[in-house]
Parts: sequence; structure tokens; C-alpha cells
Amino acid sequence: MAGKTSVPAAAHDAVLRTSATGEDHGERVSGYDFNHGLDLQALLRSMYTTGFQASHLGQAVEEVNRMLDWRLSDEPIMETASDEQKDLAFRKTVKCKIFLGCTSNIISSGVRETIRFLLEHRMVDVLVTTAGGVEEDLIKCLAPTFMGSFSMEGTQLRAKGLNRIGNLLVPNTNYCKFEDWVVPILDQLVAEQKEQGTLWTPSRMIARLGKEINHPDSICYWAQKNGIPIYCPAITDGSLGDMIYFHSFRNPGLVIDIVEDIKGMNGEAVYAAPAKTGMILLGGGLPKHHICNANLMRNGADFAVFINTAQEYDGSDSGARPDEAVSWGKIRSSANSVKVHCDATIAFPLLVAQTFAPRVLELVGSH
Repeated sequence: MAGKTSVPAAAHDAVLRTSATGEDHGERVSGYDFNHGLDLQALLRSMYTTGFQASHLGQAVEEVNRMLDWRLSDEPIMETASDEQKDLAFRKTVKCKIFLGCTSNIISSGVRETIRFLLEHRMVDVLVTTAGGVEEDLIKCLAPTFMGSFSMEGTQLRAKGLNRIGNLLVPNTNYCKFEDWVVPILDQLVAEQKEQGTLWTPSRMIARLGKEINHPDSICYWAQKNGIPIYCPAITDGSLGDMIYFHSFRNPGLVIDIVEDIKGMNGEAVYAAPAKTGMILLGGGLPKHHICNANLMRNGADFAVFINTAQEYDGSDSGARPDEAVSWGKIRSSANSVKVHCDATIAFPLLVAQTFAPRVLELVGSH
């Protein structure tokens, strides 16, 4: 009523409802205080309690560090374990097998250098990417990619022979240089197939290309040098496929066996035991699903980190959260999997700075 002076009890109770203690649910929200100076490591550590996707990045850092820290010696000895698997010294040497997946745009960007660092120092065990990821890595050894902008008009760029990848520009001459470089190698592959009976698969072709490029900036170079397979079931879906297409008219006969590679890829997961497996997936699409599906063959990965901006509302695998993969048996229900809803060009270098990089730099420094 207009003359009533006390707060209605119902309104008071609704607004000032007694709550449970927040500390029962988690840590206090706290961001970085720049009054403490500019400490990049402390800033990155503060992400965990900042909230929103910063906290998801902090959780991803924890998950990747769990991958890297895990040893078979952390697990109880199974009754079915072999004598070797019961040996403590051996058990301390068995590490988590890490699958890294990325879409081609990641290689087009400067994150290529971050991924190259991981392969150079043998920090991951399997890489899955697209044809664009392979060719962009190789092409960058022949000619650079340049910065542009998202707003540049396609018609004008086409007239200038410039191809736009987001806000990056690739001159068409880069692909001409790639053709000049790759066609003689395709000739060699055909000759070895005919004369030596060589069975080419996408992964074997990529390893050969990595050997031929012989460039320390190349992901493919370090992968073949360190015996890390790069799987790419859609090897023809890109400029490399264009080159194979054109080459098939001039020098026909090249056969690329994808069946042998799916056996190899699934075998990476199936025969990983007694090691656990971990997945780090940048972007969605084929690389994400190919790695998840391989881990289905062992009833799921033990660790998983997704970094992408795709949403789940259209039912795509690209946008699916880790829990959906649990329903398929691609991630174990016991995993502390996390998805970071963020552009991987932002999140992944920061994640590497808190996980892989300190371990590598410590090891290098000790030598």
C-alpha cells in the first residue's frame, strides 16, 4: 500500500535469500593485479581464477600438464601385466601418447611455428591435419604468407592474384612455386611405385615431402626427422590435390592407399597400451574427428583438450563438446576433458607457454 513504510517480507526474502557458502563450490574469482608488476607467468596462472573462457584455458593448461606428467608408474599394476610392465624402471619410462590435430588455417597462421616447436622437440606423438595444413607448411618454405585484413574485397584481390585466408594473404605465385617444386617429386613417387613396388599412403607421401623440403622451419621436415607420423586422409582436398590432378594427365599411375593409413592411424591408439592417450585438438572438422574416432578403438582417450570457436547447436562434430565424445566412447568418462571456446591462434601459444615450452627449455638448459 502507498502508506506502508516497511519492506514487504516476500520481497526482502526474494532479494536477500540466504545462500550456501561459495567456497564449497570452487576457488574465489581473482584476476591478475598489475600493481605487482608485469609478470607474464603469473598473468597466465591467474587465468584459472579469472572466469569465463580464461578459466577454461587455465583448466586446459592443467589437463595438458596431466598428460605430460603421467607415467605408467602412477597406475596400479594389473594382474594381466607382463613382467616388463611390472618392472618399476620400465613403468617410469611409459608416457602418455599425445595426438595433436589442427586445421589448415592454423598452419597458415603463425601458430605453425608453435607446432613446429613441438615436433622439433618430440613433444607430441601423432599429428593429424588437412591437405591445406601440409601444403601451407611446405609452401611457406618456398615463399612467405603476408598479413592482410578481413575487409579486403575478393574481386580486387582476385585481380591481383592474391588469395585471402581470413586476414592473411597468399600470392598465387606461391602455388606456382609449389607446383615447380612438387611435380618432380611426384614423378619420383610414380617411378618408385613402378620400379620398386613402393606403396604410397598419405602419411608416407607427407614424410617424403618433409624429407625433400629439408627446411628447419617445416613441420613436415621435423615430423619425418623425428619419426612422428602426419596423417591426412583428405590429402587431395587442397592445392596438393590440384597438383596430383594435373600430374595424373602428364604422368599417370600414382596410387595413394588410404586403407593402409587408416590401419596405421587406428593402430596408433589401439596399440598405445599400456600408455594412456591424450588429445589436443585445434579447430574442428576432419582432424578433430579422425583423432577422436581412432581413440574410440581403445574405448576412449584418457585426456582431452578442444580449442575452437564452433558451437554445438547445429549438431556438427566440429562444435561438439567433449561430453558428446564421451557418449560415443571416444573419450573416457573418467577424463577431465575441457573445451576452450576461443580462437586457437590466441589460446594455443598461451597454453604451450604453460605446458610444453617450460619442459623443453628446462631440458635444453640442462644440456
